[in-house]
Amino acid sequence: MNDPSRVITIAGSAAGGSAGIQADLKTFQELDVYGMSVVTAIVGRHPKTDKNVHPQTLEAIEAQFATAMKQVGTDGLKTGMLFSKEVIEAVAALIKDSSIKNITVDPVMVGKLDSKLLKDDAIDALKNSLIPLSTIITPNVPEASLLLGGRELTSVDDLKQAAIDLYPLGARNVLVKGGRLEGPAIDVLFDGETITTIEAPRIDTVNTSGAGCTYSAAIAAYLAKGNSVAEAVRQAKSFVTTAIEHGFSYTDVVGPTYHAAMRKFGEAYEIKGTEGQVNCPSTR
Repeated sequence: MNDPSRVITIAGSAAGGSAGIQADLKTFQELDVYGMSVVTAIVGRHPKTDKNVHPQTLEAIEAQFATAMKQVGTDGLKTGMLFSKEVIEAVAALIKDSSIKNITVDPVMVGKLDSKLLKDDAIDALKNSLIPLSTIITPNVPEASLLLGGRELTSVDDLKQAAIDLYPLGARNVLVKGGRLEGPAIDVLFDGETITTIEAPRIDTVNTSGAGCTYSAAIAAYLAKGNSVAEAVRQAKSFVTTAIEHGFSYTDVVGPTYHAAMRKFGEAYEIKGTEGQVNCPSTR
């Protein structure tokens, strides 16, 4: 029997289990890849001090990565919330010094309530140091808007132009996720020449905590298994849509997507994709 492909995630640890490292590792397990993690910070709100983010040192981040690479190695890497300019630059340096080919960058910049999670110097580091190393970046609408200087994105045509305009930052592929628009859940993928729209039904639920982490983790998993970028995105979209449909909550707090849904219920959404050539491809 062949050993499973390997994927490492570099992100924050979410104590509630719905997002971050926890969502990534659950996704990797469901998709039969061997998951590893580098924790950049522990996210959990202290009941007295109200402090929510507890960063790890650069030494701890580098130690985790070195240990995983020595013990296991990897076929793919995904980044999530990196919190600061210093962490982003350190992670970029680790990637540069490695031979990892499949790099999925989820540019976690905006929270669920549209709160800005990165300072301006960290956003600059993301643009200049990390995105140019990536196989694919996966911004949602607020993140794409922020990367484009605050441009308003309200339609699928806006997403297409955003993907084209983000391409010169250096990612080999740009996926702009349209989950916050109205109508079907349509994402736009651009590879420098071809625009592909990926469509799934919109699920009427508030329990979507960790959906973005799960989507990008699934893309990283499928890339590590040898799929093309377009096929990895299509399959990941099916996985996360099924997980969202079966989302739940134990309390009155917004709950998680259900990572085991595809396995437990034996179903997966058929994802529609439409390709179209761009008349004037973006250049670098």
